[in-house]
Amino acid sequence: MVSAISLQSAVAVAGRFPVLAGVDLNLEEGTVCAVLGANGAGKTSLLRLLAGLTALERGAGTVLGADLTKNTSGLRANVGLMGHGVGLYEELLPRENLAFMIKAARLDPSGIPEALDRVGIRGRIAATPVGQLSAGQQRRVVLASLVARRPRLWLLDEPHASLDAQARDLVGSVLEEAAAGGATVVATSHEPDIVIPLADVVVTMAGGVVTERYAGGRMGLSDVS
Repeated sequence: MVSAISLQSAVAVAGRFPVLAGVDLNLEEGTVCAVLGANGAGKTSLLRLLAGLTALERGAGTVLGADLTKNTSGLRANVGLMGHGVGLYEELLPRENLAFMIKAARLDPSGIPEALDRVGIRGRIAATPVGQLSAGQQRRVVLASLVARRPRLWLLDEPHASLDAQARDLVGSVLEEAAAGGATVVATSHEPDIVIPLADVVVTMAGGVVTERYAGGRMGLSDVS
């Protein structure tokens, strides 16, 4: 199998303080990884490092073959990040937001209608400016942008936040489809009962390091550390 993520003693700093204090993590392509931990454990910082948005201060790491100690600007075209903030233009319709993202990434826009329909953005919702949509609907729009872009690495920070039960099931099925297509998925969560059944691998973080690793529901209950 091909390695998608390889971190060895990875350290990242915000200001003068380490937000990652020596993370070791290896994931093969097509793996769904759930990242658990309390607030401040380093989950969001890990996603930002993997997205090339936070510098690797010490240690070693590669993501999709890109060395994190070097220029990671080329990495971002292959990474889709759903953060806490949706990062959408509130005055634009959902399809207009996706069109802007797809154009910026120099990708084919033909998949936008299908992507919006896949996540339930249709009818009145599709005709409403994003700023007038609920928080859950806005997160669906962001999810649609990932479906349309088809990145090789999906990074999702609390992807089930602000979603009802039906939408949570939708997220699970979309992530399953992404992994089946060969993408690697890393999702943080405070809700282990939701994400563990979706994951091949589960890691727990505390104090900016990975403290535990075990198999998720897709792999059974045997230890994989």
